Amino acid sequence: MKGPLFYSKILLFGEYGIIKDSKGLSIPYNFYKGALKSDQNATDEALKSNTILSEYLVYLKTLDKAIVEFAFEQMGEDISNGMYFDSSIPQGYGVGSSGALVAAIYDKYAKHKITVLENLTREKLLKLKTVFSQMESFFHGKSSGLDPLNSYLSLPILISAQDQIEATGIPSQNTTGKGTVFLLDSGIVGETAPMVHIFMQKMKQEGFRAMLKDQFIKHTDVCVDAFLAGDVPTLFQSTKQLSKVVLNHFKPMIPRKFHQLWASGIESNTYYLKLCGSGGGGYILGFTEDIEKARKALSDYKLEVVYNF
Repeated sequence: MKGPLFYSKILLFGEYGIIKDSKGLSIPYNFYKGALKSDQNATDEALKSNTILSEYLVYLKTLDKAIVEFAFEQMGEDISNGMYFDSSIPQGYGVGSSGALVAAIYDKYAKHKITVLENLTREKLLKLKTVFSQMESFFHGKSSGLDPLNSYLSLPILISAQDQIEATGIPSQNTTGKGTVFLLDSGIVGETAPMVHIFMQKMKQEGFRAMLKDQFIKHTDVCVDAFLAGDVPTLFQSTKQLSKVVLNHFKPMIPRKFHQLWASGIESNTYYLKLCGSGGGGYILGFTEDIEKARKALSDYKLEVVYNF
C-alpha cells in the first residue's frame, strides 16, 4: 500500500500574528514530502511512526463527530498491518511535518470529506481549517489548522482574518532574479508547544499586545500585500522592519547563537531573517535582494532556495 503524496509548506508571513488576526500567506514547498505506506520489512523509523499512528487513532476517537468522522475500523486494521507515514519532511523544522501527516490521514480515512476537486468556497475552506485544527492539536497542543490545509490542497493559502481564508495565486518566479526567499538550517530541532506557551504568556502584557498590533501585524500585512502584488521594493522594506521587530520582541523564539547573525543582516542590508513557523530552532526564513551576497555572508550555513524574484 502506498498513499498519495503530501508536501511540506512554508508560512512566508503570519507566524504568531494569525492568532491575532494578522494576514498570513502559506505556500507549498515541494522539496519535502510524505505518504502513508505499509511495509512488512519495517525500519526503526517506520516502527516509531506506526506507534505514533496507534496513539493518534486513540486521540482521533475523542474528537467531536459533528465536526469530523473517520473510518476507525479500517484505520486500526491498517495500523495493525504496519502502516506508517514515510516522510522526508524534517520534524521540528517549521515546514509542516505533522501537517502533511494530518492531511494524509484525513484524505484516507475521513468520511464525507471535502475534496480538492470541489468548488472550494470560503465555507468549505473554513470547515477544513477547523477540522485540521482539531486533528493537529494532538501534535502541538494548539494548532491553527493552516499547515494541514496547505498540505492537503497543495495551493498557496491567503489568510486575511480568522474567518477569511482563500486559495490564492502568487507571482511567477523569476528564475534569473537575484532576489530570493531561502531557508537557513539552524541545526537545532525546535518544539512548537513551548514556543506557543511563551507567546501566550507574553500576550498577557499590555505593552506586548500593543506592539503586536501596531508593529508586528502592521508590517506583516504590508509584506503579504507586497508579495502578492509583486512589489519587491516594498516587500524588502517591510521585511526589514519585520525582522527588526522579531529580533527586539521575539528573542526567546530565536536560538541564541543567531541573535548576532540576525542583527548583522539588518545592519548590512545583505539579508533579513524571520521566523519560519514557531521558531526555537529548525529553519529560519531569509529574504535577500542578492542571493550571492547572502551566501557569502552566511557561508557557514546551509541555505535552501525557496523562491526567486
